[in-house]
Amino acid sequence: MNTLVVRPTRVRTAGVRQQILLTAQQRLMMLMLLFMAAFFLVSVRLLYFALFDTSSGNGNGAAAFLPARADIVDRNGVPLARTIDGYSIRVVPTKLLNNRQYLADELVKIFPDTPREEFVAKLSGSKPTYIRRRALPDQVAAVNAIGDIGFDFPREKERLYPQISLAAHVLGFTDAAGHGVTGVEGSFDKQLTDKATRGQPLALSIDARVQGVLESELGNAVTNLEAIGGAGIILDVHTGEVLAMASLPTYNPNKLVAADAAARRNAVSYNLYELGSTFKPLSIGAAIDDGVVTNMARRYDASAPLAIAGFRIRDSHPGRWYNVPETLIQSSNIATARIADELGREKMETLFRSLEFNKRPEIELKERAFPLWPKDWGRLTTMTTAYGHGIAVTPLHLASAYAALVNGGLWRPATLVKLGDKAPPQGRRVFKASTSARMRQLLRLIVMDGTGKQADAPGFRVGGKTGSAEKPGIGGYRRSSVVATFAAAFPMDNPRYVIVAMIDEPKGNAYSSGQRTAGWTAAPVVRKIVMRAGPMLGVFPDETRDVDVSELTPLLRRNEEAE
Repeated sequence: MNTLVVRPTRVRTAGVRQQILLTAQQRLMMLMLLFMAAFFLVSVRLLYFALFDTSSGNGNGAAAFLPARADIVDRNGVPLARTIDGYSIRVVPTKLLNNRQYLADELVKIFPDTPREEFVAKLSGSKPTYIRRRALPDQVAAVNAIGDIGFDFPREKERLYPQISLAAHVLGFTDAAGHGVTGVEGSFDKQLTDKATRGQPLALSIDARVQGVLESELGNAVTNLEAIGGAGIILDVHTGEVLAMASLPTYNPNKLVAADAAARRNAVSYNLYELGSTFKPLSIGAAIDDGVVTNMARRYDASAPLAIAGFRIRDSHPGRWYNVPETLIQSSNIATARIADELGREKMETLFRSLEFNKRPEIELKERAFPLWPKDWGRLTTMTTAYGHGIAVTPLHLASAYAALVNGGLWRPATLVKLGDKAPPQGRRVFKASTSARMRQLLRLIVMDGTGKQADAPGFRVGGKTGSAEKPGIGGYRRSSVVATFAAAFPMDNPRYVIVAMIDEPKGNAYSSGQRTAGWTAAPVVRKIVMRAGPMLGVFPDETRDVDVSELTPLLRRNEEAE
């Protein structure tokens, strides 16, 4: 008979094992709960510091997630300036292991734009100093490869201009501490760094595409004409928004060098010029507005120089009697001076004050020049300023004045900030609407039949005026130095944009058929800009439309028959 034997030892062993597993599970659960509690407490603490702690001086903790400086973008959101984490290269001379002369030789290979003596001085000093701020990654790698512990590579906030030199004079630049110095960076420094506003990019009125066209065509002209510089601006006539602003020579705000000091001057808002005959439409517009000129067929004697106060006002070409349209088409100083003389000193001065030619130009830039305003507004001054001599303003002054001349007569300040849905400034009336309509006809005639023919972009209905002014110098005006300007608007049947292109001291060479005047130098620049940028701005060529000048063109024929 078989007997069942019970083995209690195995049963006890299984029970102990289950108890151990249960205990381990309980301990693991407790550990997990403790970890979750710790994670929760840390998260709550971090959230508290982010949202409520102000002891660090940051105010709203959300600022910790904002860039140190707001981005700057164009009107379409294209980045023009932004802040990134960049590298710098620094040397601590007391930690250097290698010979200073050897290190200087190595550094010159990496940075050939810096004199060797400068490196020797920095390597031999007693205090840490920067070898290069805003260093490129390959430069950092090359210095690191030298293998000396005396070099370190601190990460710093760096202002980057991804479009390189595009709109450099508009944007300006920041200093090593990250503060704005010039341009928009300087003027909007507080807004760009304020916690309340730096979370949103600053949208400019500039259109990067149009800016590129302006810089390209102006740069080609300055180079081909062997000029010393140039300036250009494209302005919305109804809002005052600046779509493009260029000054040449230019510079790269990513890499500032001492030699660029002169190039950093904004010729559009800071340089003063006698802009010559581009003033004539303004003066004649004032005469029409005041009723001094009521009959376009009235003729003025320009057959001989005009003697006044010991001076002689001359034309650059043989003259005759001109009616009002011909005065502008032929760009007669003499006939314009006679019209201004009838208008009188007080009304001529009032015109220029209403256009703010006696003030710094209106725009959000620190770099704005005060015009050279005549000290004596005698009869001679009234006559010469009518054709742009004896008064010096910036190209920006002229652009704002032309906007008022063609937009129905309202002057508005220029702005570099995108208005978007905001209503433009109300503006103030400086010309009657009827005068503005007449001037649109006359400006179009200048391009169709006058000195501005080379600005005519087929189908775009360009109107404008040339200005070729000798630059003043010691003992009088320098005939060999000319400022060539073309001030234009388009399309003239419903003006939307003003363009001012200025070439500083162009040479008469094969590119300009040996001519230095604006009709041969600045006017072609405007034609090329309009043809390229017009479609970008929503203006397309249309040969079926134009300004109605039918009532004025017969005057030209009748005058020719009379001669």
